[in-house]
Amino acid sequence: MCGIVGVSGNYHERDLVDAVESLKHRGPDDCGTFVSVDGRVGLGHTRLSIIELSTLGHQPMLSGDGTVALTFNGEIYNFQSLRSELEKKSYIFKGNSDTEVVLNMYLEHGVDCIPMLNGIFGLAIYDSRNDELHVVRDGLGVKPLYYYTDEQCFVFASEIKGLLRLIPTDLNVDYESLQRYMSFLWCPGIGTPVDSIKKLAPGEIITVQTGKILSKSTWYKLPQAMLQDKICDPKEAVIAVRQALHAAVERQMVADVPVGAFLSGGLDSSAIVALASKINPHVHCFTIEPEGGSDDDVAEDLPYAREVARHLGVELEVVKIDAQNLANDLCEMVWQLDEPLADPAPLNVLYIARAARERGIKVLLSGAGGDDLFTGYRRHLALRYEGLWSWLPKPVRRGLKNYSLALDQSKTFGRRASRLFNNADATGDQRLAAYFVWARREDLEPLYSSVMKNAVLGMDSAQPIMSFLENVPEQISPIDRILTIEQRFFLADHNLTYTDKMSMAAGIEVRVPFLDLDLVKLAARIPDKYKQRGTVGKWVLKKAMENHLPHHVIHRPKTGFGAPLRRWIKHDLRPLVSDLLSEASINSRGIFDAKNVQKLIFDNDSGRRDAAYTIFSLLCIEIWCRKFLDRESQSQRFQPSMYS
Repeated sequence: MCGIVGVSGNYHERDLVDAVESLKHRGPDDCGTFVSVDGRVGLGHTRLSIIELSTLGHQPMLSGDGTVALTFNGEIYNFQSLRSELEKKSYIFKGNSDTEVVLNMYLEHGVDCIPMLNGIFGLAIYDSRNDELHVVRDGLGVKPLYYYTDEQCFVFASEIKGLLRLIPTDLNVDYESLQRYMSFLWCPGIGTPVDSIKKLAPGEIITVQTGKILSKSTWYKLPQAMLQDKICDPKEAVIAVRQALHAAVERQMVADVPVGAFLSGGLDSSAIVALASKINPHVHCFTIEPEGGSDDDVAEDLPYAREVARHLGVELEVVKIDAQNLANDLCEMVWQLDEPLADPAPLNVLYIARAARERGIKVLLSGAGGDDLFTGYRRHLALRYEGLWSWLPKPVRRGLKNYSLALDQSKTFGRRASRLFNNADATGDQRLAAYFVWARREDLEPLYSSVMKNAVLGMDSAQPIMSFLENVPEQISPIDRILTIEQRFFLADHNLTYTDKMSMAAGIEVRVPFLDLDLVKLAARIPDKYKQRGTVGKWVLKKAMENHLPHHVIHRPKTGFGAPLRRWIKHDLRPLVSDLLSEASINSRGIFDAKNVQKLIFDNDSGRRDAAYTIFSLLCIEIWCRKFLDRESQSQRFQPSMYS
């Protein structure tokens, strides 16, 4: 994994060098720049050496005749077979990197080579023969890419902070994106907190010439198998999943450096470690232990993680965290994320990545994606239960909604019931999209300033999701429709974003075997009844792992990779809340309404409302504004009264 940055149009070469420097955490082993003969195109690269550790893997990499330059972040898992095909066509390789394979694939096939790559990547290819710059993101969006364009230039980078050295300093807030961060705790779609900076969508390619976008197209679409393409025999489905996952893990363990793994004790990470340990019995695993345990509605992870490690005979390192860690590192988390994602789980990734780096491990395998391919979240079970009440007349369904909202939200049952019936009166895809909403608009609007209210008036926070679903065939079942939302939005815009950013902050590459393109294609062919089978989520994966893991680990309660945030917001993080969200701070920013924010904090403290995640979202947005709009120093850490 690496960091990439580039520009087409007007720029200063010194700024390109500074942009590369801002991404050094992503690639501490090497760095380089390329500038075209006319000086109008510049590419930058910071390298984390994983395959081909010598200088033969240096980037940006040039073709033999110097006409094509490539800057590449990621891994191509089928690079060896692609190389063999190229060698049959008389291509000669200097080294053993997958980067050189990608470069020669382009020389042979042009941009048509992109769909032939099975991997995770963000890359840019400059072809001086036609003065075109192609910027590409992998199909599932595992590797992030951001871009900025104006009349003078087009700029792209792995992270927003890499753009800041090459674009104007007077950035404006994107209020509609902030509304989405507040609603979902993350932002679905291509928006960012800056109105002039966008995310390249998963599976998208942009072609640029002299600073102008010539075209934008999608080279990869999520597979959506019709009924006639489904694997109807359950035994065949189980065997196929087991074999495809094993093949994916085997492909993704190829590296010239040590490979470790996350091990939460849940099915997904345990399945990855179980298969990885057959290839390398000494795979080093890591898990998190939050101080004081988890919140009241989350099962403890650690006992299961330890049991899986004993069962498989692998080493497990427990990384302990507490609220003081979170308080001290929250500003760094927001800076590294580039976006105000209101979830403490990214810090867990950071702490594990740091521990792995200290052990000399550069690659970690993750179980991310299992829930998004095969079900497993509570919303998938809730969707199955819809048949019990969705036939009711709309006024009755509205009554269910109102009743659930009247329940005690400080209790687990009340929170879950309100989310289950929050959009009971909605229909079709609207109800599917609503399962991803964390905070209702009517609860959020009192928190907004008049400027913010006017900016988001009439907008639909779920519009990116709804637009996406318009292109999903009507024949696709509700379970498979919601899984496509998981794959396109919840993964790419949330889970994969924070996993990449926080692991790369410590110079660690994270690989995700569940998102191997062959496995994703297979998962689309598994009938939804073998995914969410009654009340049993991930049924086909559980059956596939029965000979590899203990039964009660496979069928353990579902939990998140999080922290006891509700408790911490009320107690350990309370000084941070008071300082960052003081009336003076809120009023000077002008995005939120200070008095209603204070009332929200009071209601959460007193137990009248469960608002911990909304408060955390407000915290993250304020920190983001200070870091990216105010350009506050990164060396600053939280101390009481620092932000008063």
